[in-house]
Amino acid sequence: MSGTSAALTPPADAVKPVRHPEAPAPGELLGAHYEHCFGCGSGQPHGLHLQARAGEGVRVTAEFTVKAAHQGAPGLAHGGVLATALDETLGSLNWLLRVIAVTGRLETDFVRPVPVDTVLFLDAEVTAVRGRKIYSRATGRIGGPDGPVAVRADALFIEVKVDHFIENGRPAEIQAAMADPDQVRRARAFEVNP
Repeated sequence: MSGTSAALTPPADAVKPVRHPEAPAPGELLGAHYEHCFGCGSGQPHGLHLQARAGEGVRVTAEFTVKAAHQGAPGLAHGGVLATALDETLGSLNWLLRVIAVTGRLETDFVRPVPVDTVLFLDAEVTAVRGRKIYSRATGRIGGPDGPVAVRADALFIEVKVDHFIENGRPAEIQAAMADPDQVRRARAFEVNP
């Protein structure tokens, strides 16, 4: 991506990302990390309902269909919604590293308009890791996984502890997520940028 800020350029001592040995297998659907997440949760009627799938290495793919509720200009996706789709896809990468991380910085380029009823094909990868910093990038294409690029982003995620959510989230939602009897859903509620 041209014009990327220095904050999103991995330093010389950053290392190549390593997929966690217990990460979901390539091709496996990752599922929603939290039912009420605007990006991936099924509990949001006007949410994106984005579904990410594990790829090879530290890569994920996802698809998102732009609905009428997602438009900004008449008949076109709102830029903020497209940035959310990129952010959600990028956040899903952390499941492959098996870390809890939040978005520290996201820079998005809007290359071409995305009409309502278009399927956006997203592809994201972690490019480098340095300490708690996770560098990644994503593209969104229309017309198919090899179609023209409509949006792209570079991102910096910061690894955090679960206390980040407990100390900053609304108590009712935090307590509900922590009380979920399903251990996997309980852990995943806090895995990516909510």
